Amino acid sequence: MKLLRYLLTVGCCVGFVQLLQAQHTPWPETTKTAKPWARWWWMGSAVDEHNVSQLMQIYADAGFGGLEIAPIYGAMDYENSYIPFLSPRWVDMLRHTVAEGDRMDMGVDLTTGTGWPFGGPQVGVDDAATQAIFRVFHLEAGRSVTEKIMPADPKHYLAVLRSLTAYSDAGEALLLTDRVASDGTLNWTAGPGAWELYAVFVGKTGQQVKRAAPGGEGFTLNHFSDTALHHYLARFDTAFGRRPLGVRALYNDSYEVYGADWTDGLYETFLVRRGYDLRLHIREFLSADSTDRIGRIKSDYRQTLAELLLERFTRPWTAWAHQRGAITKNQAHGSPGNLIDLYAAVDIPEVETFGSSFFPIPGLRRDSADIRNVDPDPIMLKFASSAAAITGKPLVSSETFTWLTEHFKTALSQCKPEVEQAFLAGVNHVFYHGITYSPEAVAWPGWLFYASVNFVPNNSWWPHLKGLNQYITRVQSVLQTGKPDSELLLYWPVYDNWDDPMGKLMQFTVHNIDKWLYPTPFYREAARLMDHGYAADFISDDLLSHVSVSGGLIHTSAGNTPYKALVVPTARRMPVATLQKLLELVRQGATVVWQALPEDVPGFGDYTARHRQFNDLREQLQQEKRVVIADDVIGTLQSLGVSGEQLAQHGLRFIRRSARNGTYYFTVNHGADAIDEWVPFQAAANGVALLLDPQSGAFGKVRCSEKGSRYGIRVQLQPGEALVIRFGNDRMRSVPAWQYFGRRVAEIAVDNGWELRFETGGPALPKTVTLDTLSLWTTFADTAYHVFSGIAAYEGSFDLAEIADGMAYVLELGNLFESARVYINGADAGIAWSVPFHLQVGHLLKRGRNTIRIEVANLMANRIRGKDRRGEEWRRYHEINFVSIDYKPFDASKWPVQPSGLAGPVTIVQYKLE
Repeated sequence: MKLLRYLLTVGCCVGFVQLLQAQHTPWPETTKTAKPWARWWWMGSAVDEHNVSQLMQIYADAGFGGLEIAPIYGAMDYENSYIPFLSPRWVDMLRHTVAEGDRMDMGVDLTTGTGWPFGGPQVGVDDAATQAIFRVFHLEAGRSVTEKIMPADPKHYLAVLRSLTAYSDAGEALLLTDRVASDGTLNWTAGPGAWELYAVFVGKTGQQVKRAAPGGEGFTLNHFSDTALHHYLARFDTAFGRRPLGVRALYNDSYEVYGADWTDGLYETFLVRRGYDLRLHIREFLSADSTDRIGRIKSDYRQTLAELLLERFTRPWTAWAHQRGAITKNQAHGSPGNLIDLYAAVDIPEVETFGSSFFPIPGLRRDSADIRNVDPDPIMLKFASSAAAITGKPLVSSETFTWLTEHFKTALSQCKPEVEQAFLAGVNHVFYHGITYSPEAVAWPGWLFYASVNFVPNNSWWPHLKGLNQYITRVQSVLQTGKPDSELLLYWPVYDNWDDPMGKLMQFTVHNIDKWLYPTPFYREAARLMDHGYAADFISDDLLSHVSVSGGLIHTSAGNTPYKALVVPTARRMPVATLQKLLELVRQGATVVWQALPEDVPGFGDYTARHRQFNDLREQLQQEKRVVIADDVIGTLQSLGVSGEQLAQHGLRFIRRSARNGTYYFTVNHGADAIDEWVPFQAAANGVALLLDPQSGAFGKVRCSEKGSRYGIRVQLQPGEALVIRFGNDRMRSVPAWQYFGRRVAEIAVDNGWELRFETGGPALPKTVTLDTLSLWTTFADTAYHVFSGIAAYEGSFDLAEIADGMAYVLELGNLFESARVYINGADAGIAWSVPFHLQVGHLLKRGRNTIRIEVANLMANRIRGKDRRGEEWRRYHEINFVSIDYKPFDASKWPVQPSGLAGPVTIVQYKLE
């Protein structure tokens, strides 16, 4: 009974363990950074001090640790309240927000602009996103071009001619740019044979900032020009003056710049970096032929743009932020750059979870009609976390839950496995997407953003959100402790992507990974390594050039956990410098496993000399005794003594971190079956392990046992549950023993009749109902129940003849739509917000009559459906207004009624403790 009295009241049936209520807890310290943050959209920047302070307090009370301010377009009829971006009044509101954040211990980040991508009124035509425009003229011998050398499309009349190259059918190439007069007249007559003239003009894409806020409208920035960036940032310097910004981080959203494939001076830069004149190869550059030569020329072009993006945008933007006393947070995906290098150049690399993943967890709802056909891919998320791990950056953030489901249909239970997948990929700093600032006076549902899970106080389940927030806080407190602990580096052969004769610009987006990522040997090997329990970080050519070897281990930065081996997947193209570095690593004692040796160098410039160097290095590698080449990478690693964790063979996913007080594992059961078995861990030893339940906060210790020369522990997880395990020598004398559930002893049905009372929500509170058995309120005939969204309480009672010692009592809520806070005998038993909707309640039970109150929150969907069916106007916004998940005009009037309430069964299951 003593243990029962201290049982934690919130959580799932991971195990039965004493809740330590004394001064010491083995959980890592909770900081504001460990809590979830949220993108905070300021619609029209129509904000004021009263509402900012009031809302921030509501967010803080719900468990948020910080906000990222993102000014966007505004709501109609509120134009008089708009505050122009970076105006003195806007800056005052930012400073007020920062001051309130300091008072509430909440962090504040800020997008470096409005909407996305970077751009605005300070971006003149010269600094705007730039594109190349091409035109081909055909001539016969002795003829002259009678047309003006100008773009064919009149809308490009401002485009400037940058080159004119003539090609004869005999293979001759002539530069004729200087022969073109200012009015476009070409003073040249074709020589013998047939000729093709390729004109390249540099113009502007005309792209405007998407979803811009008032005062932020204008052209999108040229991201390949440091001059343009300097002009862009000067507006911020003027607005903020010499006073510190006060914000923690400045943010850059995903690279959604369309058609920007050029910049002024590209020919000259290309000549310096690649060693040849691209103007003389422009016909090949524009060709759709699939030849090796064309692929090499386009590879050089793509590499050059990638370097310019890194050197002229990402790095100087970060340096500027540091001068302003802030750090940077950047989403590199979508860009034409080397993703790993771009992520490594900022302080907090950020990924994006877009869409919904399938998990075979029983009871986890996923309606195909309410999701986008995009599955977040953990390997895609690893690009950012790899860059952070290799360079020693402590945080990896994620724009999380973007379009997880259709508006108003996301349950808290659906968020859990999605965010866990990000955790497993190395994310440890979650940002919800997101919260919309909405003044107190705006009627329900308030102001809303068009591409969001609406984490807003008007959401029906807002009172239950603390369950998810506390869970994320516990997990992130662990994942922000110590440092990543991966045994492998996996080389990313980006030149294989760039060496593609098709197309010109190549952007690595989350929406086209089926083209640039899935078909590659790199992806297949990364997936196989994960499936076999290996933790691998992806490394670029540049980062690889800086690694060192000591004691046979590969070191990437000071203080980092060294890597046991480097895997080089099958690659067609590899720079000479990378091949040279890999040979050096082998000779210095590093374990390098090649799936196959690369075929050749990338690029076209100085090819003969580089090809000769490459072949010489390749021969040296083949003669080097320590070089390991094997198609079976997994088997080869195992033969070399580098093994993966066995968790994967038991149906578990994990991520591992090393800390001063031991090694942490965060593991989840995303499968369809419960797991209750002994599992070996590489960090386990002859001693005790600390088990931490992130669902509840409970903890306990268990002794490791040995089987076949390996140490491990019993792991007991239901589908949908997670567990943190720490192995180490930290003293745990005061920590209670972890207790497992044994056999199922009895089930107590809780169904003696119910009263269903509607507590909060709308549009109106339906009448109280007395029920003989549990029912969803949406099954009632009265349509008032069909349009209600909010919280309703099921109240009932049950009898217990006795409460046995050595037993656990678990409340199981069947067919719950969507979450519930439970009270037993008037005491809070916790929030059932995630699958499997179980709460441990033994410490609250008594002999005889017990009362139970289950406060159920449904989705916002039914109330929105009712408003649309009645023709009520609630979505009036500028710009994109409010769209469905398929980017069509939003209309919920034809939605089916979403099941709401609790259908049961509700049972208390008695387990024997072990």
